[in-house]
Amino acid sequence: MTRTHPQLIAAKALTLSLGNGEARVEILRGIDLSVNAGETLALLGPSGSGKSSLLAILSGLERASGGTLCVAGADFTALDEDGLAAARRGRIGIVLQAFHLLPTMTALENVATPLELAGMPDAMARAEAELVAVGLGHRLHHYPAQLSGGEQQRVAIARALAPKPAILFADEPTGNLDNTNGAAVADLLFARAGEAGATFIMVTHDEVLAARCGRIVRLADGRIISDSAA
Repeated sequence: MTRTHPQLIAAKALTLSLGNGEARVEILRGIDLSVNAGETLALLGPSGSGKSSLLAILSGLERASGGTLCVAGADFTALDEDGLAAARRGRIGIVLQAFHLLPTMTALENVATPLELAGMPDAMARAEAELVAVGLGHRLHHYPAQLSGGEQQRVAIARALAPKPAILFADEPTGNLDNTNGAAVADLLFARAGEAGATFIMVTHDEVLAARCGRIVRLADGRIISDSAA
């Protein structure tokens, strides 16, 4: 019997524009994209192609100017900013190039606090388990300034995956790291997303990194120019 994977993302004719009149800039120009549960997908393209803007819209960090978007059962098109924040909670994990850790909180607190704010039970225990899973069990009580760049990104990965999201987004997650740390973080992202059963969508300009995904969507000038298996 053939098993079908549910559709997690359905985007139709997505557009994004900034400014008005002669200053108007078209960032995305009619994006159609569907992603099924369990996929690993790379959004690949040069700087300015619109890949990070598309990820921001798909993850609910940015609102599209036009089109329709449903993500994990939520109609993102109909939601305001507060609604998008609520829809992201528990559904979506995000890892960015900048680590965005709170400097006055330990690694453990950086992972546990979002869980507590979301009302999830056993926040500290869940945060500790996730940090152990990314190899930071010995760094629980260190502050970001006491951690290397690679360790800080591991904390960010733990924070993104601790709520057990259906979808993990990553935007150039190795961009601030040297080659050795970048390779280790990439290995960790793929491994942890797979272990968590999360659909994984990554923005990158790195062809080698993109080829590790099952599917590559290439963008140029705000449009999808190809969509194929890696």
